[in-house]
Amino acid sequence: MRVVVARGTVDYSGRLTAHLPEAVRVLMVKADGSVLVHADGGSYKPLNWMSPPCRLSVTEEDDVAIWRVENRAGEELVIRVHEVHQEIEHDLGADPGLVKDGVEAHLQELLAEHVETLGTGWTLVRREFPTAIGPVDLLCRDPEGASVAVEIKRRGEIDGVEQLTRYLELLNRDPLIAPVSGVFAAQEIKPQARTLAEDRGIRCVVLDYAALRGMDDTDARLF
Repeated sequence: MRVVVARGTVDYSGRLTAHLPEAVRVLMVKADGSVLVHADGGSYKPLNWMSPPCRLSVTEEDDVAIWRVENRAGEELVIRVHEVHQEIEHDLGADPGLVKDGVEAHLQELLAEHVETLGTGWTLVRREFPTAIGPVDLLCRDPEGASVAVEIKRRGEIDGVEQLTRYLELLNRDPLIAPVSGVFAAQEIKPQARTLAEDRGIRCVVLDYAALRGMDDTDARLF
C-alpha cells in the first residue's frame, strides 16, 4: 500500500470525462494495482479511482509528476502532482477478508444453492465475485443472460445499499460483464434502505431463512 498526501489535479476520460481542480488530496496505490483519489470529506467513497487490471506510469514535466493510469477498456486517469506533503509505503500482507456472522454467511450459501428464489431462469456465475474493494456476495445471470450483483445481509440497512452501489460502479466499468444491475437481499429491509435502493434502480428481495433451509412449507401457510 502506498499513500501520498499531495496537491494536484485529476482528470478522468473514458465513458465520460471528469476534472478535479487543484487541491490537497490523498492518493492511494494498492498492491492489486488499483489507484484511488480521496478528499477529506465524502466519507469512505473516493472522488475518482481506477480498478485493476490497469497500468500506472509516472513521468515528470516542469517539476510536475504526472501519474497516468490506464485500463484495458481504454479509460485513463491522469493525476498531476504539484507538491507532495507526505508519502508512506507499507506492505499490509494478505488480508483475511470480511468475516460474516453465521446467519449472513449461511444466507449467502443457501441463496447460491437456491438462486431460483430470485426468479425463474436465474443462474449463479460465482459466489464472492472479486472486485477491487471487496467481493460481491453473488454474481448471477437473469433469464435474459444479463449480469446481476447480489448483496446479502441479515438486516438490510442504508450502508448495505451504499456497499452494493460501490460494487455496481466498479462492475459496470468491466466491458466483459457490463451492464450489471443489482439485487439487495435480506431477511429484513429497513424502509429507508428500500427507498434508497429503489431510487438507484436496485431491486429489493426479502429472504425467508427457514424456507431456504427447507424447514418451512410456504405452500401450507394460511397467511
